[in-house]
Amino acid sequence: MSKVFQLRVEDGIGVVTFDVAGDAMNTWTEAAFASFDELMGELEKEKTLKGIIFISGKPDNFFAGANLKMIADIETPSEVRGVLELFHGAFRKLKNLNLPILAAIHGHCLGGGLEFALACTARIAKEGKTTLIGLPECNVGLFPGGGGTQRLPRLIGYPAIELILKGTMLPAAKAFELGIVDRLIPGDADLLGSAKAFIGEMIAGTAELKRTEHDFSKLDEIAEMARQGVLKATRGRALPAPMLALKSIQEGLKVSLAEGLEIEKANFVEVVMAKESKGSINTFFIKTLTDKPKAMMTKGFVPKPLKKAAVLGFGTMGRGIVIDIIRNMQVPVVVKDIPEALEPGKAFVRKILDGMAEKKRLKGTVDDYMKLITTTTEYGTEFKDVDIVVEAVFEDLKIKQQVYQELCRVIPGDCLVASNTSSLSIKSMAGLLTNPERFGGLHFFSPVWLMQLVEVIRGDQTSQETVDNLLNFAAAIKKRPIVCRDNAGFVVNALLFPMLLETFKYIEEGNAIEKVDQAMTSFGMPVGPIRLTDEVGIDVVYKIFKGMEIRQETLYGVVEAGRMGLKKSGKGFFLKDGSVDPEVLPLIAKKGVKELTMEQIQEGLLEAMVKTGKDLLDRKIVEDVRMIDVGMVWGVGFPTDKGGPMKWADLTGMSQRLFGKNFY
Repeated sequence: MSKVFQLRVEDGIGVVTFDVAGDAMNTWTEAAFASFDELMGELEKEKTLKGIIFISGKPDNFFAGANLKMIADIETPSEVRGVLELFHGAFRKLKNLNLPILAAIHGHCLGGGLEFALACTARIAKEGKTTLIGLPECNVGLFPGGGGTQRLPRLIGYPAIELILKGTMLPAAKAFELGIVDRLIPGDADLLGSAKAFIGEMIAGTAELKRTEHDFSKLDEIAEMARQGVLKATRGRALPAPMLALKSIQEGLKVSLAEGLEIEKANFVEVVMAKESKGSINTFFIKTLTDKPKAMMTKGFVPKPLKKAAVLGFGTMGRGIVIDIIRNMQVPVVVKDIPEALEPGKAFVRKILDGMAEKKRLKGTVDDYMKLITTTTEYGTEFKDVDIVVEAVFEDLKIKQQVYQELCRVIPGDCLVASNTSSLSIKSMAGLLTNPERFGGLHFFSPVWLMQLVEVIRGDQTSQETVDNLLNFAAAIKKRPIVCRDNAGFVVNALLFPMLLETFKYIEEGNAIEKVDQAMTSFGMPVGPIRLTDEVGIDVVYKIFKGMEIRQETLYGVVEAGRMGLKKSGKGFFLKDGSVDPEVLPLIAKKGVKELTMEQIQEGLLEAMVKTGKDLLDRKIVEDVRMIDVGMVWGVGFPTDKGGPMKWADLTGMSQRLFGKNFY
């Protein structure tokens, strides 16, 4: 195994180059710690050293921190303490050398990488697009446990609190401005040469390092404000990572650094053992899995070039799909609909693009993007050279049959065709097209331009080439895809609707609407299931149940009374002030009384989702459990600290209780 840390001595300066071979980024692996230990032994023997420089051997990365996989696999507090001792022991040895030590930073210097740099005497950084400096641990359900909560506030004062809680990653210039970095050099400068000059000044005592003694007399007051800010951001949920980070800072800054580090260690053991930390790490991993849709394509696959697109239907979904194509792909789009839909559709697209332009999210002018749209009411010559068609017309098989027959007469034989259906099966539509192997599903979520998720659906006749091409399209419009086979509700709605069915059973058994919704918002969902039904359209949910041959009595009664949802018809389950409309209460079908606690409601609704997820895996609708969790986190806002319903079932013991085994 090659050594991670390599030492060479030049004119009394130890230059240590580090490189975790075979990995894109340097992280603190077991091999890295072993090599660091070996290096310390070498440095202790070098009696003529005047100073040490640490510099990365990678072109765009200093040190990206701890290896998350190593932390995710930990099962006992003693294992956490063992990992902590690797960090703290390494940084203690560094200090015990009693030499000026300089971290020469370029590229990512994050988490345990920045904690390593903070344990050095000083830091020099080179500006560049890839140079990011920060402690992002709170964003993955942890907090800095290698001294970050103690050394950063002591270095820069109160601003450290926000940086740690928000997990902010700073460019080099901002890190220099705050005092995290002692010297800044331009992107084209020689980092090692500049570092040697800087350490020369440090040795000579002329470096003038700013080391302010900060006044922490208002620490409790500032910490309380920060705590309230966190609770506001988490909608009242006291998540372990930010709360324990704050506790470490608040208690640790009142004592010596050595005592503060011990407080941080004790709290870090607690955070790693928290289920929310393991859930958050899982969310990080499944995000990474789907960040690059092209990586999900068949190895070696060469995608079809997409130079021109078409969208059928200029309603709510069609408009959103057009927005994503023109702003991300910047290719011409043909939009087909009835005459009266075209101008309102264009006006809506312009309005959204105007908003994006105001926020500087467009590369060109709004007019440049609008020129890419061609509207038509006929299947004319505009279609003869399109590479992909996304159909977003009314959910009626007869209408779709007519659409596909007319479409197939004008598009090329190899043109990809995808339906944005949410309720019709891909199988039922495939026979309506010529060359059905080039047809699949692309189920978008509303509003399309804000929602990351898209479900890529493989029908019985859909070729692997088409699936790969649809993944390539998802990448081009910057979506996060999951792949599944044809199935009622695909993945997300397949899990959502059993949960909604259970929800209405609970209110029919006498559990208050407010209580059921609050149970799920306190669990971490963005809205409760009944408010979600109201916002989506009560009639929409009712029709889907009807299509599944389920008669849900309460929904039937509410829809029959003309209540389609507050936004849709002015009447639903709720009033404008957010309270439950008392007029809806007599419409709830009474099915006996079974009062549940908030925890029982949460568990029951999670169980409804998880049982469906297990069924999807058993029937091979999805091949990978992670696809279910991606769908629920990015499709309906399942809380990121839970890691998805399937992961949370593992973490809470539900998987073992229901099925005798875990999904992961």
